[in-house]
Amino acid sequence: MTLHKPIQNADADPHDRQGFAHFMLKEIYEQPDVVRQCLAAYLKPGWDSDQDAALSSSPFNLALPDELFATVSEIQLVACGTSRHASLVAQYWFEQLAGIPTRVRSASEFVSAPFPLARNTLTIAVTQSGETADTLAAIATAKRRSSPAESSLQSWLLGITNQSESSLAKAVDYTLPTLAGAEVGVAATKTFMAQLVVFCCLALEFAVRRQVLSPQQLAPTIAALRALPDQIETTLQQQHEPIQTIAQTFANVKDCIVLGRGINHAIALEGALKLKETTYIHAEGYAGGEFMHGPIALLDATVPVIAIAPAGSVYDSMLANTQKAKANGAPLIGITTVNEPADRTVFDHPLTVPKIDEPLSPFLTVVPLQLLAYTIAVQRGLDVDRPRNITKTLIR
Repeated sequence: MTLHKPIQNADADPHDRQGFAHFMLKEIYEQPDVVRQCLAAYLKPGWDSDQDAALSSSPFNLALPDELFATVSEIQLVACGTSRHASLVAQYWFEQLAGIPTRVRSASEFVSAPFPLARNTLTIAVTQSGETADTLAAIATAKRRSSPAESSLQSWLLGITNQSESSLAKAVDYTLPTLAGAEVGVAATKTFMAQLVVFCCLALEFAVRRQVLSPQQLAPTIAALRALPDQIETTLQQQHEPIQTIAQTFANVKDCIVLGRGINHAIALEGALKLKETTYIHAEGYAGGEFMHGPIALLDATVPVIAIAPAGSVYDSMLANTQKAKANGAPLIGITTVNEPADRTVFDHPLTVPKIDEPLSPFLTVVPLQLLAYTIAVQRGLDVDRPRNITKTLIR
């Protein structure tokens, strides 16, 4: 059985740039509305009232069976590229917020090296198009391994996709559409944001159903989710001009390092991918601590470092990493929160995002990275919407 929600397009005509120079820029600026649409679909209106929380009701409307939430003991995520990075953020949420052991594997590797079979496993396949060949092969492998011959191994198959009538939607038991509307630019932006919203709602629903979080404890997080569209708009408005300056400074670099810790390690990987895809700069994403174990040898004055350092549990560690990078002569770009005094002394080019609880920070920290990749690509005179050698959907 596959459950679908009606998709509402984020724009009336997806093939009209509506005054933007490129589809990628248009789609970056559509992200606040995409988040609003996803939350409108998957959050119950007005739930964050004190009365609803006191009634211990679930705030989410995911249309998934109660049995799934009651029986799943572990989660495995299969995806490629940007969808894999969204899955890595989700892994943090499933494990740290809901307490469910979670594993992520590239879909292209899952077929030849699947995870060991386990009881009550939820397999989630993530693909923007719903037609990615590697992801479809991975879900076919998961289905075959949970055949009636292995009926003692209860399993669930869930798809997260932007296309509710896709091959993926037909192959899985349940589908959560991302409701982002058509995305024309090859480099994924708004569909990544929509995947994060869907994953966050799913992880928090697990947390409530399993009584890891009470509805009362969850109420501030729901309010923070509803504030995200305005915060993303603020980030876009405030960072447009600073990013223009940074892009002019670094338009001709050959290499770049992007660092993140904790949940923002996945955003470092996504930021590096956006730079590769759109600017053709050799960019690599690393966990801040792991970077000290060898890759720091790459640094000199010609290799800028982008550090994702919002306030939170890993903030001091990220500052320590960036100070070591600065000691090696690397120019520092910091994606950080407003009014952190240390940021102004460590980073050569700070890019601020509004303050937000650390588990939700990826929704904001990814936005300057998307804008920076786009702007550098424009500075380099590249075809932003149609990068070389890659397509929107890899079907073979």
